[in-house]
Amino acid sequence: MGDVGDERDRVRTLDLLWGTRVSSGLGRKPGLGLDRIVAAGVEAADDGGLDSLSMRRVADRLGVGAMSLYRHVRDKAELLDLMVDRVLAEVRYDAASGADGVGGADGVGPGDAGDAGDGNAWRSRLERVARANRALYERHPWLLGRFESRPPLGPGTIAKYDAELRAVDGIGLSDVEMDLVLTLVLGYARDATAGLLAWRSLPERSGQDDAEWWSAHEPHMARVLVDRYALAARVGTAATVRYGGLHDAERVWEFGLSRVLDGIESFVGRARS
Repeated sequence: MGDVGDERDRVRTLDLLWGTRVSSGLGRKPGLGLDRIVAAGVEAADDGGLDSLSMRRVADRLGVGAMSLYRHVRDKAELLDLMVDRVLAEVRYDAASGADGVGGADGVGPGDAGDAGDGNAWRSRLERVARANRALYERHPWLLGRFESRPPLGPGTIAKYDAELRAVDGIGLSDVEMDLVLTLVLGYARDATAGLLAWRSLPERSGQDDAEWWSAHEPHMARVLVDRYALAARVGTAATVRYGGLHDAERVWEFGLSRVLDGIESFVGRARS
């Protein structure tokens, strides 16, 4: 049986997310609203990551004592739920949003209308969804560390899910298949972006760029690769020459996204036949 106190906490968080909580306003610092606290939390996480996030750091950004925050949010966990929902709301697919979902021309509209003249218009819409989510993680890398938790079912989360489902609405899939296809694309965007960001940060974290790292390892590899691992030597050399370095994270991203969409296209074709 679930804990009644935990359930009440969840209800309180949902009230905060949806603005359905009635507040007495007693004991609250004028001008210190929930929106300001959540925005300061996002800024703190963007700057230093989740490991550095604390109620004290958020309070310092706002120029108030930490106890002032507790009059608005119960604890750091609740603040994180509010922060996640806030940044998910950044992803929009309306006429005013661009390729990254925040600022262009085409929306992620319903499939039955969008596919009228192009049977694969859904593919462009799904690609846009993937790129919008990549841009989201690049703006807020800390968000990648929140997917071990259940999502906060706030307005930002639900609106994003509803908008992204429209990319595959009306293309011949069942409701469950639509959810599975979207989950696949979102999972690829999340995991591939995590890898891309990790590779980008590797020189700073290791203190070596690719050239320096390879210079230290190449003499030993030259002695063992050709004789014992000829296939690895051949393919590795070809890839390095083509990439102009050890690894091309952008090429990996594009290749993977295309293959995911290819697989979905094959699946949609079978569903329509």
